[in-house]
Amino acid sequence: MSRPQAGDYAYDSLNRLAEESPYGRYLAFLEQGKLAFQREPETGRAVFYPRVTAPGTGACGLAWEISAGTGTVHAITTIHYRGEAPLNVSLIDMDEGFRLMSRVEGTPASEVRIGMRVRMRVHRPDEGPPYPVFDVDGPDSPSPREEREP
Repeated sequence: MSRPQAGDYAYDSLNRLAEESPYGRYLAFLEQGKLAFQREPETGRAVFYPRVTAPGTGACGLAWEISAGTGTVHAITTIHYRGEAPLNVSLIDMDEGFRLMSRVEGTPASEVRIGMRVRMRVHRPDEGPPYPVFDVDGPDSPSPREEREP
């Protein structure tokens, strides 16, 4: 059996399904330079990585929102590959209430610190889909979530 080709019904249907999937919509937002996430309407809880139903409750009808792109480094690990500069892998707490794994660029891996404020930008590799990375966003200012706490 041959693989579906562009113009074939099966190929076009699979591409359309991929584009309409939560991941496809997420990638479309990234192509526009926007970090999208979902929110569960009943609880107001932020949901990330994009999905069809809410984790834990199975609720459908997750609403799409666009992140302001700012967050705080929650955790860091530094990876050392032989013959290459160290690479950081960071967990970022976004101001909207979700967490994602990424990396902080433009700053040596050894200087990335927990609590640093960061701002998202979209990295567009030569091959593969775009993905969010972060740059340090000024001095270690408190996050909006910390400012709200008494």
